[in-house]
Amino acid sequence: MDIVTANTILYCDHWQAAVHFYEKLGFSVLEQNSWFVEFGLTDQARLSVANAARASINSGQGKGLTITLQVADVRGWLERVRQLRITSEGIKRHGWGAEVFYIFDPEGNRIEFWCPVNDDG
Repeated sequence: MDIVTANTILYCDHWQAAVHFYEKLGFSVLEQNSWFVEFGLTDQARLSVANAARASINSGQGKGLTITLQVADVRGWLERVRQLRITSEGIKRHGWGAEVFYIFDPEGNRIEFWCPVNDDG
């Protein structure tokens, strides 16, 4: 079985705010209509935001979900989100060999930005 792309769909009560949030982060819009926006993260990964009021699935309201994004420069991303006035507690070092920080979208979904720790210097 060959998977060509993967897409996570967030069903949101605060749909317009969520769409604006992901646009502000700089995620590129691949497709959109009056109740659904698909953002491209990489050539194979997508993140979509659907208006829960127009969908058959309710919002999870941020419960039990973390979107984890491995990035090349976690410090650069932290600076970027702070410039956008998005709240973050800052970078933490985890025992599994990574530096991470978290933000939350308007729906309450947690987004983790992380990169492997370079212990060489």
